[in-house]
Amino acid sequence: MHNEHTDQHFQLRIDTEGHIEPRDYMPEGYRKHLIRQISQHAHSEVIGMQPEGNWITRAPSLRAKQILLAKIQDEGGHGLYLYSAAETLGISREEMIEQLHSGKAKYSNIFNYPALNWADIGAIGWLVDGAAIVNQVSLQRTSYGPYSRAMVRICKEESFHQRQGYEIMAKMMNGTKEQKEMAQDAMNRWWWPALMMFGPHDKDSPHTGDAVKWKIKRESNDTLRQKFIDKTVQQAELIGLKIPDNDIKWNEKTEHYDHGEIDWNEFHRVIKGNGPCNKQRMDHHIKYHNEGAWVREAAAAYKTKKLKKEELVIG
Repeated sequence: MHNEHTDQHFQLRIDTEGHIEPRDYMPEGYRKHLIRQISQHAHSEVIGMQPEGNWITRAPSLRAKQILLAKIQDEGGHGLYLYSAAETLGISREEMIEQLHSGKAKYSNIFNYPALNWADIGAIGWLVDGAAIVNQVSLQRTSYGPYSRAMVRICKEESFHQRQGYEIMAKMMNGTKEQKEMAQDAMNRWWWPALMMFGPHDKDSPHTGDAVKWKIKRESNDTLRQKFIDKTVQQAELIGLKIPDNDIKWNEKTEHYDHGEIDWNEFHRVIKGNGPCNKQRMDHHIKYHNEGAWVREAAAAYKTKKLKKEELVIG
């Protein structure tokens, strides 16, 4: 039952760093915000398997193939934990997938860019998963219990993904002139989209206010983006990669790197469905979702049969 007292009790629990669990009272706005955020996160993990899955058969060595397979399998698992966490809020997985297919639910913009060659697999692991880790480390302290716990497990696996990507880039920067050029080209194409992953500047972000008050979001978009830049610039310098931003420079006063302006027009264009791979990603997901319907039906039938058997035994 909703009243002012329950709202106050809810906010007090959050203010004192308590977790909200599925059966606890929560305002409808909190529930809706979480469903939107967690399902978007889950969709991103699953759609993110596509640009990499394309390279499994073309990995340059058996070791590289095994590592990439393990990484993609992890991402499917992350989607599973996150869909399960969202389901505790009263939405079904079918409904979440329907929202994705109809365009009502989004996934991270970054996966609408193509992986053109093997260096892109390095850039994705290092930059994209690197940006994801910065965001997800802060989400380990998010106020919703099931989401927070899923993040703890996901972060352990994401750090392996980032190392895999960085190793690819480091190897290429130690290679031939052509390999170095490939690595730098991938860096040039993925750097700016990776910075956009943190979302718009705080002043332009529509969902930030309540998310911070409810401690769903623990740090602002700009703070997280700055953390990522500060860490990544030094990693790039170590292996000889150039950041494709002439304005990148260390600021003694702030003790952070200053950076150039992000092209937010591109960000919004891709969100609206006009990125290089938006249509391709969604068509692929819908095709294989439909083709896999028989597996879901068989699993549901088996479950029903098992339940009936148990009822007979108990009866």
